[in-house]
Amino acid sequence: MMRLLGASLLDGTGAELRTGVAVEIDDRTIRSIESDGSTRSDATTLDLGGLTLMPGLIDAHAHHGIVEVHDADRTPLAVIAARVVANLARTLDAGFTTTREMGGLDGGFAAAVASGLVPGPRLLPSGPLLCTTAGHGDLSPAFLPHPTHSHDRVPGLVQNGHPVDGPDAMRQAARNAFRHGATQLKLCISGGVVSHTDRMEDVQFSVEEMRAAVEEARDRQTYVAAHAHNVAAIRRGLEAGVHSFEHGTFLDAETAALMAECGAVLVPTLTIARLWMNDASAVPPERRDRVASLESGMSNAVRLAKEFGLTMGSGSDLIGPEQTGRGMEIGLKADLIGAMDAIVSATAVNARILRRPDLGTVEVGKRADLIAVDGDPLAEPWLLADPERVVVVIQDGRVVKDRR
Repeated sequence: MMRLLGASLLDGTGAELRTGVAVEIDDRTIRSIESDGSTRSDATTLDLGGLTLMPGLIDAHAHHGIVEVHDADRTPLAVIAARVVANLARTLDAGFTTTREMGGLDGGFAAAVASGLVPGPRLLPSGPLLCTTAGHGDLSPAFLPHPTHSHDRVPGLVQNGHPVDGPDAMRQAARNAFRHGATQLKLCISGGVVSHTDRMEDVQFSVEEMRAAVEEARDRQTYVAAHAHNVAAIRRGLEAGVHSFEHGTFLDAETAALMAECGAVLVPTLTIARLWMNDASAVPPERRDRVASLESGMSNAVRLAKEFGLTMGSGSDLIGPEQTGRGMEIGLKADLIGAMDAIVSATAVNARILRRPDLGTVEVGKRADLIAVDGDPLAEPWLLADPERVVVVIQDGRVVKDRR
């Protein structure tokens, strides 16, 4: 049993900061939140004086397994695995105790983290990015029948792009993803920024193909998330029953209203847009013109989501060998809609999107995932982008970082 004393409490529900409370943890669960004047002789005390206690952060759009972008065919699998492990550790160190893996890692790494073999966030893997032939996520060379390297799909390690065409092929791919430990499915239903054979305006997958994935997911009491930059793709996805739409770069008012009416959710990814704007070398030269409108488009989507009451999560979309700055998403969103909404988006709202009611807030009965930060994130939301200011991280009731 452990008592956390002395911190201000920002519980993730949208309530204002509270002081003078003690949070008691027992057996991975928050057992009580009461006055810090009460005492318990049988509890270990953790003095968090001067810090702000809040829920563990959640990244709803992670790609821990996409660590090689340009030189995958020359990188040993052992190096890729080592980089994945390092990125998982960085993520936990930054205060993210849960991430939804949106194409990259499969259930093998999720099991390694869950068993304590690898430090990292609780992983909710999607399996591979299910995509169309010649669509976003298809890494096959244009004039050869297969990828030139073996790193695209290594069961138990990484599961990147997987082209499927037709409803029957979709059902088989979905079932294989679940066999490899997927907790939800990920489809690429529009073109992408770094795609080689499509445009961001393109729409991919038919309603029938998407619906096959949605039905397979529903049969397992879960859902489909979809990479979608343009509104035509989003509207087709809504018709098929897709639940979570990622990026939403070209969202308009009519589509935002329709998404809200359908109960769908939006997960913008402002971080990768900002990083690509600041580092042109991260994007192939022939695709850099697509980056120019990326952040402004997503910023507009964030404002529309707030205006129309659309449920809006928080995701970083980081890729590459050294994934840092995951907390930037909260700062960037706070600049648009305010610190409280940005923080709730990365905690309570993300937990709802991920269908994990045990996560996302500091409340009695919830999972004991908490962080203590140096400063007031309501006054200074960008502090959450600095791992040095994440002083304590508690995951499943265990202290996994303590820099006091």
